[in-house]
Amino acid sequence: MNRRTLAAVGHATGLLGMVIIGQLVGLVMLVAALLTFLVGLVFVFTPAVRLARATTGAQRRLAAKWSGVAIDEPYRPAPPPPRPQRDGWYRDGRNLYKTPRVPAFNRRLTWMANDPATWRDLAYLLLNPWSGGLIVAIPVLLVAAGLPTLLDGNVLGLLPAVIAVATAPVVVPWSLRVHGQIALGLLAPTEKARLAQRVSHLARTRIDAVDSQAAELRRIERDLHDGAQARLVAIGMTIGAAEQLVDTDPAAAKALLAKASEASATALRELRQVVRGIHPPVLAERGLGDAVRALALDTPLTAHVTADLPVRPDAPVESAAYFAISELLTNAVKHGGATEVWIDISHQGTTLRVTVTDDGQGGADPERGTGLQGIERRLAAFDGVLALNSPIGGPTTAVLELTRALDSAVPPLPRWKSMTLGLCWGLCWLPLIPQGFVAMGMKLAGTPEKSWFLALHMPEALQWPTIVGLILLGGGMLATAVTLTVKRDKVVECA
Repeated sequence: MNRRTLAAVGHATGLLGMVIIGQLVGLVMLVAALLTFLVGLVFVFTPAVRLARATTGAQRRLAAKWSGVAIDEPYRPAPPPPRPQRDGWYRDGRNLYKTPRVPAFNRRLTWMANDPATWRDLAYLLLNPWSGGLIVAIPVLLVAAGLPTLLDGNVLGLLPAVIAVATAPVVVPWSLRVHGQIALGLLAPTEKARLAQRVSHLARTRIDAVDSQAAELRRIERDLHDGAQARLVAIGMTIGAAEQLVDTDPAAAKALLAKASEASATALRELRQVVRGIHPPVLAERGLGDAVRALALDTPLTAHVTADLPVRPDAPVESAAYFAISELLTNAVKHGGATEVWIDISHQGTTLRVTVTDDGQGGADPERGTGLQGIERRLAAFDGVLALNSPIGGPTTAVLELTRALDSAVPPLPRWKSMTLGLCWGLCWLPLIPQGFVAMGMKLAGTPEKSWFLALHMPEALQWPTIVGLILLGGGMLATAVTLTVKRDKVVECA
């Protein structure tokens, strides 16, 4: 076995350990639920749910890291903390409390108990050992199946171990992928949960977007009032003075007109800067890559810009990314003391990713800078995030990610296809390997041991048809799972 297979075996062993831990946590949560709803010991429910969510959260992270299956958190948004009334009391239903402890506990209890993801977590923890757990333990099961025969002195007991070693390069990575698909089927958020999360996110970002828009309008008004408007007023006064001097002192009138001409050119430049601050023309005409290159030419930094985008994002997304990059460049010049900057604009699927790295002195902190907070608010309106790494002494690296920014989002797999995919990946190994090929090997070897193999318990005339039928069933399920997976991957690649 190569290094990749050995790593997969290690990952499968780790997942098997998590499966066992999850079984114990699931039993704890089941007992807590029974004590809560049958006995009334409500104080044991929320800690058990937190423990279960921590366990399933670890399963999601491992599925993403080891199986390559990304799973979002499915939980509904947490309830807001209770607020006191005007008299200082806290209301919970018809009851009043002096402190927010009981109302907050009741809200958390109701939130956890009414969230379908809570019970899906419980189902996953209890059922995972009998689906995903058995899948990642296939090599161990094969060895255990031949152990009794080997102890009886029959060399055929080595056959399952040989099969386990021979098929490990294929079976173990496959089992990891199947485990990830099963986790995706039970631990992924439902459409209602996604909608609730989306509504909560939009409610949070709406206020930030409105505040940001109001601040932008105030900035434009200030720039126009203090800049272009003042210069236009001065131009009008200068031209009026020139009109009075044109007959008595033509030379002085010409000098004033020359000053008015210079002032008009300056006012025009300021107006262009204001327009560029609203939406740069080059951004609308040429796209984000060329707009950032033009922006880099206006900075005193030595800028290196690389852009690789298959399609143009929507105009609001482009604008948000452009002004975020502009703010980062401004911070690098004003506060970082940088002399060189590297800007990389790339994509990963439908996610737009921008990396800005400068050689400044570092120490940037979003908690202390309103500019960085403004970037976060601007990106949050488009489900974007800002990741910043700025140690003291530099360099500073800022990564902007805007999900579903390129083209449209990949359409989700229909519910019936998702369930079929998880069912086929999760159970195809059972009729194919132990009930099919292993039973066929024992039948050919004439082993009297029937164990748990279904076909060997059938009448003699039905044993071979049952074995063949089980192999065909497992092969059909495997073919269906592979077909659906390939189609889904092609959709993701095309997107």
